[in-house]
Amino acid sequence: MKKFFQLEKKPKKGLLAVEWVAMGYLVFTLIVMCIVYPKLDNPVEMLKGRLMVVGVTLAAWGLYRLLPCRLTRLARILVQMALLSWWYPDTYELNRTLPNLDHIFAQWEQSWFCCQPSILFSQVCSHPIFSELMDMGYFIYYPLIAAVAIYYFFWRYNEFGRASFIILASFFVYYVIYVLLPVTGPQYYFPAIGLDNAAAGIFPNVGDYFATLRDAIESPGYKDGIFYQLVLDAHNAGERPTAAFPSSHVGVTTILMLLAWQSRYRPLFWCMLPFYILLCLSTVYIMAHYAVDVLGGWISAFAFYFMLKYIYNKCIKP
Repeated sequence: MKKFFQLEKKPKKGLLAVEWVAMGYLVFTLIVMCIVYPKLDNPVEMLKGRLMVVGVTLAAWGLYRLLPCRLTRLARILVQMALLSWWYPDTYELNRTLPNLDHIFAQWEQSWFCCQPSILFSQVCSHPIFSELMDMGYFIYYPLIAAVAIYYFFWRYNEFGRASFIILASFFVYYVIYVLLPVTGPQYYFPAIGLDNAAAGIFPNVGDYFATLRDAIESPGYKDGIFYQLVLDAHNAGERPTAAFPSSHVGVTTILMLLAWQSRYRPLFWCMLPFYILLCLSTVYIMAHYAVDVLGGWISAFAFYFMLKYIYNKCIKP
């Protein structure tokens, strides 16, 4: 443990790559706020939130400058990871100013699969054990992020900077998409149009419906299950009608799997694999995503992983 407290010989003076990415995203959202300002409900609170992000980032940087070691460097990265939970619902504040596009994605779903998998999946597989497995798969998203980050920090520290950059930067790339592409997913769109219409393949354009309303369908499954309640609590705490396409749950976890494989420690990859499969299935089962969102998550994950890895190796790697 001594090496984690040992002072660095050449401490980094400026911001870390992950902090620059966060600041870049902050500037991007400020530009969007200026464009859609008349439609924003709480612009002052949104500005205060951004000042909070800058303040917390500078505070973490200051702590590192006082005690430049591995643990304070880790603290700077953990701060940005923790702030993701603030940035996520913020995408809703911006994209609800744009016309909703769920009718297009639901129609694609119908054309490709001749049904709505998110409706049929939970009806066909309704056993409590299967339901709990699905909810566990969805909830395991957060422990998987922690597992990969912790592994790289303790056992692949020389590659930790790149791994943390890829994970955090991928989140922000997805958030940029969510700001510009207002798709809410079945859990919000189907209650807005009626489940009967969704089952019958009728997908009306709801326009700016989600600018003021965000009623969600009750998640299917075994309601007395532990993981069902955990997922429900997580949704109640921070879920918004946003971020459906592509699925960041699937995309980020696919990137985690690529990082686990890249670590060359195969037990990490194989231990994560069954949970990864459950997670990909669960996003549709609990009606958080269309099946096309999962496909988009897979495709985007490979694109983002190799793009961000290239950027880090060419432009950032010390």
